[in-house]
Amino acid sequence: MRFKSTLYNFWIKLSGPPSEFPLNARIFHSVCLISFAALTYNVPFNYFIGLPKIALISLVVLLVTASLYYTSRFRNQFSISILIANIVGLILFIINYFLNSGLRGPTDLFFLLFLLLSIGISPAKQYKIWIPVNILVVVTLNTIQYFYPETVPYTYIDRYSAFIDHTSAYVVVSILAYICTDYIRRSYESEKTSALEKSRFIAEKNQQIIKQNVELERINGEKNKLMSIVAHDVRAPLASIQNFLELLTEYDLDEAERQDIKRELLNATNDTMALLSKLLNWSKSQLNGVSAHQERLNLDELLNTTLALEKSSATRKNIKLDYDTDPAIEIFADRDMMQVVFRNLIGNAIKFTPEGGQVSIGSQLSGNECIITVRDNGIGISAERQAVIFSLNVQSTYGTKNEKGVGLGLLLTQEFVVAQDGKIWFESVPPDGTTFFIAIPRAPKSSLVGEPDQLQLGTSDKL
Repeated sequence: MRFKSTLYNFWIKLSGPPSEFPLNARIFHSVCLISFAALTYNVPFNYFIGLPKIALISLVVLLVTASLYYTSRFRNQFSISILIANIVGLILFIINYFLNSGLRGPTDLFFLLFLLLSIGISPAKQYKIWIPVNILVVVTLNTIQYFYPETVPYTYIDRYSAFIDHTSAYVVVSILAYICTDYIRRSYESEKTSALEKSRFIAEKNQQIIKQNVELERINGEKNKLMSIVAHDVRAPLASIQNFLELLTEYDLDEAERQDIKRELLNATNDTMALLSKLLNWSKSQLNGVSAHQERLNLDELLNTTLALEKSSATRKNIKLDYDTDPAIEIFADRDMMQVVFRNLIGNAIKFTPEGGQVSIGSQLSGNECIITVRDNGIGISAERQAVIFSLNVQSTYGTKNEKGVGLGLLLTQEFVVAQDGKIWFESVPPDGTTFFIAIPRAPKSSLVGEPDQLQLGTSDKL
């Protein structure tokens, strides 16, 4: 195998690398090399069988072949070399016809081989000329011999010489025809494979470009969506704040009216701050990428921090917060991300639950995960919104007391949960409320070793 590879590389070096020479030039070089080897044998052979003139012609052809090969291969003048080879080849075979018994010799076979080589090595425009020229020359020579037989003497000294010359000529022509045809076919298959690989590479690159363009369009669409959200959802509460301030400034209101306006002003300010907080968190995640810094955290402490912030909102709507978690549970998560996740889910539950309703937060263990649930008995999520709830395509909505949302909370929640190797899904049947589930990795077991799993998950429920 190594010898075969070495021989192949050596032949490529002699005939010329594909990166430097076109196929017809490489075929020409190969033919020159093979002809050089054949003529090296043919010169002494013709001499010893009694054809010294043919041996001399073969020697001249050998020298011409070597010169043309050198000019084409090492001086990169293959176009002129191919042209000269066709002209010189025809002249030498015409001379050989008269010196080697014409129709009674093997010259017709050499003309046929020369025609095959001309087709193989000449450019497409040239071999359309050389084919009729070759045919015309052979027909003319045969016609001359037919009408003037004395012009073409019989040069063989005996039958044995004729037999050897015809047989060896046929064998040489057959071998050269096979080598030339095989080389052309192999070169064609090689270049076809190379072209297919290039086409496949270009197709893959085009696919990548298309995907990049689609991704850029998606990002641009999200940017436009975000700008629309900022323009619409942030402007509205700011306009309300402006109106409240104008009422306080320009009208003489009694104390009860002033207190009502101040309360509404505070609510509008809180809503605006919540909107801006979600916008900033989401924008940061898009600019810097979502990267979680996970550590061992106590779930009870995390939830207590969030509940302390959300209790005032629940109190304003007279909503009961039912909190039931195991204080010993520890999760492996990012503290800041989890607080954003809890605030979004609990805040949404309060937002879409009517006055006097209930929001329940619970946690249970399942294998290596902790399942956290946020359940409300609010208005639920419509089927249309469920399909796009975790995307920018979802439209922002008003809560049961006209609380304004920005439409980014659940998208941000999903991104943060997934970044922590978790999962999020929900169940909702309007108007019976909604339950969100979060599966977050448990902290490496220590004191929790041996606790039984308390909840079996169905994969069909996961989003």
